[in-house]
Amino acid sequence: MQITWLGHAAFRIETGKSIILIDPFLSPNPSFKEAGLSVDDVAAGVTHIALTHGHDDHISDAADIAKAQGATLFAVAELAGYMGSKGVEKLEPMNTGGTVKADDFALTMVNALHSSASGGTYLGNPCGIVIAASEGKTLLHMGDTEIFSDMALINEIHKPDIGIVPIGDRFTMGAKTAAMACKRYFNFSTIIPCHFGTFPIIDQTAEAFVSEMADQPVKVMKPGETLTV
Repeated sequence: MQITWLGHAAFRIETGKSIILIDPFLSPNPSFKEAGLSVDDVAAGVTHIALTHGHDDHISDAADIAKAQGATLFAVAELAGYMGSKGVEKLEPMNTGGTVKADDFALTMVNALHSSASGGTYLGNPCGIVIAASEGKTLLHMGDTEIFSDMALINEIHKPDIGIVPIGDRFTMGAKTAAMACKRYFNFSTIIPCHFGTFPIIDQTAEAFVSEMADQPVKVMKPGETLTV
């Protein structure tokens, strides 16, 4: 599995013959622009798009990429319907607890504590996303969330190897609670922090999170960097 951070909470996941974009907030994303990344390059070959929730800093490029690439889009039912109204044709509407299987992976929506809307339109439950790859690795993108004790059930049921964790504070967990969530509820072999450094009002670096995590397996990525796991 190859994981590329695109800034904020956006990731490109390559597993088998599938290329999945999670929360493609790209063209308006300052981190994406500063890294000199290209939407066309990132979108090339994308087969699937998965959305954790409907805030604009997670869905901005989703419809355009899905239509251009003919990609299948996974989202909770209300958000999937909204994407359909934007012209996306290949939709997999879901909700928390549900799993949909694709050729190279199974995707499950799990709980997250947040909100979800765009332009005043309610877009269903916010979620985390579990991708269980046929090649053997399981990834959890927590979405935008606060810590909650049922994270223990997510770990028990899905046993994720890789955790993508929001750490920027104000809109998600900050460093201390994100570290507590990882250490108390999960047994990740790789931990990737996200949702920091994008806007001035959230934490600008992952330094506090790394400090809280001590000797845990944290990989702080730069936008555009690819990690093979």
